[in-house]
Amino acid sequence: MYADDETIRRILTGTGDTWAVVGLSDNRSRAAYGVAQVLQRFGKRVVPVHPKAETVHGEQGYASLADVPFPVDVVDVFVNSGLAGQVADEAVAAGAKAVWFQLGVVDPEAYARTRQAGLDMVMDRCPAIEIPRLG
Repeated sequence: MYADDETIRRILTGTGDTWAVVGLSDNRSRAAYGVAQVLQRFGKRVVPVHPKAETVHGEQGYASLADVPFPVDVVDVFVNSGLAGQVADEAVAAGAKAVWFQLGVVDPEAYARTRQAGLDMVMDRCPAIEIPRLG
């Protein structure tokens, strides 16, 4: 099981409010754009991480996690499963407290490495679906 209710609740309410959203660009038709809006509505600071380093939802974007000049609490991953493991490893290296793989993003080996490194992790779920359920 890659997403238990306790871990989901801990990430969404107790881990911290700075979320790096990897794959977030100013493309309004992409899921990351809408999910980031929901996270902001629930009080999260959303930091776009995308090769274009675009400003999205009023927040400066960065080309990579390593370029973000301040700590991030949660790394929310909107890249395909083949790239997600590398992002999870970068999240560990960056000192994040948790990693969240979006719906359809699955990498059991990355999950195991990330948990072994001491981070909370959720895989194949969406925080925009989960966060309203906490109310």
